[in-house]
Amino acid sequence: MIGKLGILAVALLTVTGCAARRSSLLLERRARGPLAESPGVSVGKDWKLEPVTQNLEQSQIEVTATFASQAFLKEFFNNKQIFGSFAGKNPFFSENIVFYVKIANKSSKRIRINPTEFALVDDRGNQYSILNVDYVSALEEAHAPVSTVTRGVISEARPGYFGVGLPIGKLFAAQPQGRFALIKQSSLQEGYLYPGVTHDGLVSFWSPNPHATNMRLIISNVKTDFEANDWPKASYDFPFTFRVINTPKAP
Repeated sequence: MIGKLGILAVALLTVTGCAARRSSLLLERRARGPLAESPGVSVGKDWKLEPVTQNLEQSQIEVTATFASQAFLKEFFNNKQIFGSFAGKNPFFSENIVFYVKIANKSSKRIRINPTEFALVDDRGNQYSILNVDYVSALEEAHAPVSTVTRGVISEARPGYFGVGLPIGKLFAAQPQGRFALIKQSSLQEGYLYPGVTHDGLVSFWSPNPHATNMRLIISNVKTDFEANDWPKASYDFPFTFRVINTPKAP
C-alpha cells in the first residue's frame, strides 16, 4: 500500500508542476500596438469612464454602449431572474474591461453582427480584440491556487490512471461551471438580427494601459441590405469615445 501511495504522491507532484504552467492563451500579445506598451497592458485597473452610456443610430440601426463598471457588473450578475442558480459573482477579472452593448434593428431589413470584429482603441496606439470565454477561463486557472488546478486536472482520472488501482477521480469534486456559464449566457452573440429584434450582451477586452486618457469602442462592420446571395450592400461602424477620469500621471 505504501508503494501505491508513493506512486500517487509522485503523480500528484507531477500534475501540480504541469498545472503551474500558464495557458498558451496568456502568452499571446494582448494588443496590436507598440511593443514598448506591452508591459502595461492588462495589469488590472478599476476604470472610471465618462460618459457611462452613449447612443448612436445609422440607417435605423440603433446601438447603445455602456461602460460596465465593477458596480454595474456586480448588480448585473446578481440578477437571479436572468441567471438563475448561476447568479452571483462577477466572472470577469481586473485584467478585463467590459462593456454592455445593445443593438436594436429598427429597419425593415435584417442585419448581421459579429462581435469578434469589434475593437477597443486607446490613445496610446493600442488596439484590443474581443476576448472569448477561453481567455477568461485561462485567467481563472492562473488565479487559482495550485491545489485547485490540480484537483481539476485529475478529476477525471480513473483507476489505473497512474498505474495505481485506486479510484483517484472520486477523491476530487467536479470543477464548478458558474463562471463559464455566466460568460456564455451574458455575451453578445454573432448572427442575424431581423427587423424589430433587439439584442444585448457583454463584450470584454484586455484592460488597456493604465495611463490611457481616452478609448474608443468600435462596434464595427454591422452588415445590412443583403443581396440574394447574402452579400451585404452596406456596413456601418459605430464608434463610441470614452474619457478616462482616473488616469495617473504618465511616467
